[in-house]
Amino acid sequence: MALAVMLLNGASFHGACCRHRVLLSSLGPLLSNSKLYSSYRRPGAVPEKKLFWQNADFSFKKSIDHLKTHLSLLKKETQEYLKGPGGHPLNQHLLEQTRVLWQFRSQEDLNKWVISSDVEIGGKSKVYIKLGRNNQAALLYGTLNTEVPRDGETKYSGYCSMRSRPLVGSFNRKKYYDWSNFNSLYLRVRGDGRPWMVNIYTDPYFSHQKDDLYSYFMFTRGGPYWEEITIPFSKFFLSSRGRVQDNQHPVWLDKVRTLGFTIGDKVDGPFQLEIDFIGLLNDRAHKEKFAYEAYDKNTPV
Repeated sequence: MALAVMLLNGASFHGACCRHRVLLSSLGPLLSNSKLYSSYRRPGAVPEKKLFWQNADFSFKKSIDHLKTHLSLLKKETQEYLKGPGGHPLNQHLLEQTRVLWQFRSQEDLNKWVISSDVEIGGKSKVYIKLGRNNQAALLYGTLNTEVPRDGETKYSGYCSMRSRPLVGSFNRKKYYDWSNFNSLYLRVRGDGRPWMVNIYTDPYFSHQKDDLYSYFMFTRGGPYWEEITIPFSKFFLSSRGRVQDNQHPVWLDKVRTLGFTIGDKVDGPFQLEIDFIGLLNDRAHKEKFAYEAYDKNTPV
């Protein structure tokens, strides 16, 4: 990384603007996690001048502790891999009908999720999360505000969301949820009658697919009673940067990174959603493979 930064600084020092651009584009994947390469900054915000390595801690003792932690995690992953798919015996994996992914009974369960709102782009919506009554559910609540920030660029505002943290393996490797043995998402929730969007983000095969998202609607009926909602994966449609794509295809269930919930129904006011658990279901009665028309791009003449 230091070599990459030296190359970029050298290019700009000699005034070779074209060479600078070529180097920046070729080193893009290397710098994708740093502040030197493309990172979103809302209009009007002052760019950060602090370089990424100035926040790093080069303590030798912490490095050794970090190495021990990752080696123990690698050992655990190896044992689970040898045991069977997902750490379960093969016969149990093949016969599994349901699986609970997340349930909310402690603060540790809440820490596996991240909340966000349009405050990131200058909006005024607010969102919070806490344990519900008797620590038996997660309570997501807040206030939606559709007032557009006066920055001259943002045209729409008014959303709040809750998203699971991505799985991270030993030595910071990407890990994925493998839901290919199931065909439906199963939730027990209690809402206030407002609609939500359920979002599934999968790891892309190519860099231009990094904004792809699979979504479907979840309608809550309100009232004092809990409801159990089943959403087949065949109903999820593909969108990119908020635009529904013409070329639709099923969710890549073997490379799921995160699951999220978003409210943005353009109605100002308070909202709340209680979630008891989120799980998977293999519904043998559901035979649909994909709910939307798929176009053949290479139609034979």
